[in-house]
Amino acid sequence: MNRLAGKIAIVTAAANGIGRATAQAFAREGATVYASDIDMDKLNELRGDSKIEVHKLDVTNNQDILALSKKVDKVDILFNCAAIVYRVPILDLSEEMWDKTFDINIKSMFRMCKEFMPKMIASGGGSIINVSSVSSSIRAVQNRCAYSSTKGAVLAFSKTIAVDYVNQGIRCNTICPGTIDSPSIRAYVNSCPDPEKALKDIAARQPIGRLGKSEEVANMGVFLASDESAFITGSEFRVDGGWTM
Repeated sequence: MNRLAGKIAIVTAAANGIGRATAQAFAREGATVYASDIDMDKLNELRGDSKIEVHKLDVTNNQDILALSKKVDKVDILFNCAAIVYRVPILDLSEEMWDKTFDINIKSMFRMCKEFMPKMIASGGGSIINVSSVSSSIRAVQNRCAYSSTKGAVLAFSKTIAVDYVNQGIRCNTICPGTIDSPSIRAYVNSCPDPEKALKDIAARQPIGRLGKSEEVANMGVFLASDESAFITGSEFRVDGGWTM
């Protein structure tokens, strides 16, 4: 406990899944957490935690980001988690779908880093954790053209931040989840003709034999946010049940 005591964290996409579990994990470890999302109904469920402040934030909107920035004087941890996925190959992918995926999945990280890194540097540094995926430049996954392209970009983006700002106290790492049991996965499974079979098939592709849990990704986030990882930057961490062994 208290591995993040005294630290201030910003978490995007905190209403559901990995973002929500990470906001809660950061708070349990003593951080003051600014949890943000566009889904205020789910986000407001976090209000009961005295360590969590909730804020409506569209990560594609610079004015929303600026409004949050005005409320936060100091930032120690930035956890960029917002993403969408279209499960289609390139010939079924519209230009609008491509642009929206890039805007949310990678350009949002550019916006957040541009706004909050100066606050980190001013106070001596901090930890940026960007959520990528094993479905990226790490391995090819069917029907993930736009999504995997953005997640590969997240890996490169994060490494360049790490190398450019290592001497100013900034650490930047990526988490690459495998298939995590989340509202997104459940929605996809329920849309299949045979949801039970679809869920079994997805679980079976992890050598460990099951879907991952959002809390398991959040645990990696806590480590990378804490001083325990002070000698780690520019690295990627796979939380994938052995999918990329």
